[in-house]
Amino acid sequence: MDKNNLLKSIAESGYNIGFGAKKHFATYDIVDKAPGFIGFVSTIFGVFSLIYEQLSTKVVSASLVVLGIIGVYISFHDSNKSEYEKVGVSLTQLFNQLKNLYRTTQSADPSMLPQLEQELRDIENQYYLISKSKQILFSDWYAHYKFFWQHQIDWVNEQKKFKLFRDKIPLSFLITVLGICIIFVLLLVSNWISKAKC
Repeated sequence: MDKNNLLKSIAESGYNIGFGAKKHFATYDIVDKAPGFIGFVSTIFGVFSLIYEQLSTKVVSASLVVLGIIGVYISFHDSNKSEYEKVGVSLTQLFNQLKNLYRTTQSADPSMLPQLEQELRDIENQYYLISKSKQILFSDWYAHYKFFWQHQIDWVNEQKKFKLFRDKIPLSFLITVLGICIIFVLLLVSNWISKAKC
């Protein structure tokens, strides 16, 4: 493998491993913080519904029940949350090793390339061994934010040249937002039509 192809391979593995690390941290964060947030929001609404009758409607009550169900779903992952954190730390260490390997490869003699290629394979094998495939719902969206907006990925971007809507924002998130906007517009239009008929 020549130097340019090796640099591309290192950057691709850097993306996979770095994003994997952030996905594990995202699962850990959601499992660790979401139940407390749900409990806090539910308590606030419960207290204010004693004062304001508008908060005692069926819609608000149903929304709080849905939040409770989400909290139960999240609690199923609670027993494994420390494992997600440990794997996230290990993957971040591999990501940093890849960054060093990338910088070494940039200035390496052609005779060193087979050794550097073997180092890449060793790091990739460690990644496959320690990664957990089961992640919590929406961890992918949160991982995109953590990887692209919080992590130092300039060296990966040198090769990958990430684009905003193609790479940095998940397609499923864009489709969900578009769907919500369409439903909202349809509700507004139907409301406007029903008022116009009266």
